[in-house]
Amino acid sequence: MMISPVEERRPAVRAALRSIQWATLAFLVAIGIGPLYMTVKGAVSPSADLIARPLALWPADPRPENFALAWADLGVGGYLLNTVQVVGGAWAVQLVVAVTAGFALSVLRPWFGRWVYGAILATMFVPYTVSMVSLFMTVIDLGMVDTYWSIWLPAGANAFNVLLAKRFFDALPAELFAAARIDGATTWQLLTRIVLPMSRPIVAVISLLAVMHSWKDFIWPLVALTDPDKQPISVALANLAEQAPQDELIAAMAMALAPPVLIFLVFQKYIVAGLGFTGVKG
Repeated sequence: MMISPVEERRPAVRAALRSIQWATLAFLVAIGIGPLYMTVKGAVSPSADLIARPLALWPADPRPENFALAWADLGVGGYLLNTVQVVGGAWAVQLVVAVTAGFALSVLRPWFGRWVYGAILATMFVPYTVSMVSLFMTVIDLGMVDTYWSIWLPAGANAFNVLLAKRFFDALPAELFAAARIDGATTWQLLTRIVLPMSRPIVAVISLLAVMHSWKDFIWPLVALTDPDKQPISVALANLAEQAPQDELIAAMAMALAPPVLIFLVFQKYIVAGLGFTGVKG
């Protein structure tokens, strides 16, 4: 609904607009923070309280020791360590592939680059589950089942990251590359001494997106890692759901949520800045 400047100056209209804005803000905050709050609330609630008063805003008898029990009894520490290894390797592979592919397509620009770029973008229209069977057969043939390489290498095939990197590199001044080539700079020097120092915003964006995606990924780690001692926290929680006490299970969920939430809160400004440079809008 459009409101003219004359109507907007009326006290009743301004009050109505502010009420709508505050109500919308409160609704969005409730949607965003509500699940996190209920997870923390459930993590410190006794099992009996979860059953008797599931919608209570806070438990009558909080039990913060549930976190220590979940850490000791459910082995959350080991699963989080596995998750760090999975996420670290997937992040490194995604970053290397996205930066080098974006650099080649945007700066080097081979004659077949447009066809390669089109093929990369076409993979974004293929559902993830469609390629899972062929991917799993490939992993079996390469002998990578129950190894972290089965997670790390497929993670590099992320067309969206290549898109982000290429769009960012396209915005860099071409004159700078031409001057560097005249001065005798090699391709490796162009990448490491000119492009990468100027690409910190997009490197931060790709890194954060890679970490967030890898941390919450469930289906592929469940398929590729059958050894419980190597599974990340996302898969372990699903396996523990049938046998662990409910309060300890929710405490484990809260501990699994904490790292990505904290990372996002600390580095969210880099995501906004980096996406602003690429021109990609979501």
